[in-house]
Amino acid sequence: MRWRRVVVRGPSMSPTVGDGDVVLVRFGAPPATGDVVLVRWSARPEQLSVKRAVRPEPGGWWVLGDFPEASTDSRMLGVANVIGVVRFRMWPRPGRLRVLPPGVSK
Repeated sequence: MRWRRVVVRGPSMSPTVGDGDVVLVRFGAPPATGDVVLVRWSARPEQLSVKRAVRPEPGGWWVLGDFPEASTDSRMLGVANVIGVVRFRMWPRPGRLRVLPPGVSK
């Protein structure tokens, strides 16, 4: 498994991570419900998104943004393919990201 820095774009995961935050993603790590994940969409294969893993579904994961009013997520695009798990924010406030347990909302 490899690690990579990713710059977050857009407000969909606010307040967990915001536009311009730099996060550290572990590619190939198995996701768990509540993890912040990096996903690719079948409907938009060129687009990568950072979202919250809600539940596994046939063909992928149901994912949502933490700020639903500003998020394009599984409600519009269906299940997503998780390609990595976001483990840490590197900038501007370094630290481990909070995992939400199943059934708990922000």
